[in-house]
Amino acid sequence: QVQLVESGGGLVQVGGSLSLSCTASGRTFNKFGLAWYRRAPGQEREFVGRISPGGGLTYFTNDVDGRGTMSRDNAKNTVVLQMKRLKPEDTGVYYCAAGPGDWPNYQYQYWGQGTQVTVSS
Repeated sequence: QVQLVESGGGLVQVGGSLSLSCTASGRTFNKFGLAWYRRAPGQEREFVGRISPGGGLTYFTNDVDGRGTMSRDNAKNTVVLQMKRLKPEDTGVYYCAAGPGDWPNYQYQYWGQGTQVTVSS
């Protein structure tokens, strides 16, 4: 069993940056791919980006590519999403997900409760 807890959300100005952390419990963290998703108000949840178990591979959706970075520290069971040049469209609840598989296909079996990010002008 893996439990994920996100932190770092809040109110950010347009053009600013954010740093979200996801901390996991469980001993299999370093075997899992990790991803960030977000749900904008009134919208479906959408994929933001993923990172491989070792941290060497990352991928972001087109909208975030070039603005986002992701890193993980398996010794601390933590993954961090950083985004810059934030836009109002980045507003939403951000979720961390984890699961087994092979790059780029992971089965995200475990989800956090989410952290709210609001980008305001």
